[in-house]
Amino acid sequence: MTASEPTIAGQVRAAQAPSGADVSVTAALGTGDGDAIPGGHAGQSIYRSLGRTGMQVSRICVGCFNFSNPTPEDEADRMVRAALDAGINFFDTSGNYHQGESERMLGRLVARHAPRHQVVIATKAHFPIGPGPNDSGNSRLHLIRACEDSLKRLGTDYIDLFQIHRASFDIPADESLGALTDLVRQGKVRYIGASTHPAWKLMEALAVSEARGFARYISEQPPYNLLDRRIENELVPMAQAHGVGLIPFGPLAQGVLAGRYATHQTFPSDSRAARLASIFAERVNPRGIEVGRQLALLAAEHGLSAAQLALLWVISQPGITASIFGPRTAAQLIGVAPVQSMQLTSELRAACDRLVPPGSAVTDFHNASFWMKQVLQP
Repeated sequence: MTASEPTIAGQVRAAQAPSGADVSVTAALGTGDGDAIPGGHAGQSIYRSLGRTGMQVSRICVGCFNFSNPTPEDEADRMVRAALDAGINFFDTSGNYHQGESERMLGRLVARHAPRHQVVIATKAHFPIGPGPNDSGNSRLHLIRACEDSLKRLGTDYIDLFQIHRASFDIPADESLGALTDLVRQGKVRYIGASTHPAWKLMEALAVSEARGFARYISEQPPYNLLDRRIENELVPMAQAHGVGLIPFGPLAQGVLAGRYATHQTFPSDSRAARLASIFAERVNPRGIEVGRQLALLAAEHGLSAAQLALLWVISQPGITASIFGPRTAAQLIGVAPVQSMQLTSELRAACDRLVPPGSAVTDFHNASFWMKQVLQP
């Protein structure tokens, strides 16, 4: 790096919201030690307890779905450094992302840039990792093997948060929870969580853990953004009542809330809707695009980018511990990192509620949940 080249930390500071931005800035709830996060800056990041545990995580969690495809390792390296510079200590991946390459890349980059104990690594198991009948699902056989394979790919001795990627409706909860409990007792996993579970399945799991003395889900990772607010009806109040941290994905609605799509008929060539099609293309519709346009105007009025406001809205909602933001480039992460130290004003919150009322949806982000039956109007 030359003397004239700006550091990533400098770029993060430069991305702070413009003066006069209509948000209230809060004091950081960090560890009290400015050096606790490698490259961190005191007061720049806000940390929250995940669920009812003592584990502190940043309000932004870096989603690593793009690691290796389309994001190459040199750009992912810049992304991880930018995250650490911004005080972000939370990273989420999965064993099935790009045949395990996302985990491998994340493991290499964490080892390169941070002491292992200062980073919270979350990964997931459920989806197929091979062609065999036992290469997917929530059976004891698959979950134990998936965890051990993830440990090897990540190059670590333990996983901070091991999550069940989808609910199973044919395997008893006690089989899955028994296996996860053994992994915790063996020291391979610190905490366990769920992803995209209906509220009743999450409640069932908590009841089984209570009755059998099993490890307890500390978190749930649902889809949630301004375009799909349906988790507010049951999941959010249930999680609040029972101490489950919510760490939703898709805060920018796959870029719809960041102005990524001008039409629902043609997509930018490097967008997820174009590259991956299927469920990703289905999430881009005229109603969502129109809300995105209105949100961009609202953000500009208050000195924010559309992406910043979309993410700020999610992390400021009741019951939300952190939001998983999956950038393709380091610049995208640097652009939204400042929202960690902001809170939504009542004026902005009410304006967003007028765009999409609480508990409702204009776009289906549960289209990969396999259990949501509600059909939305196009």
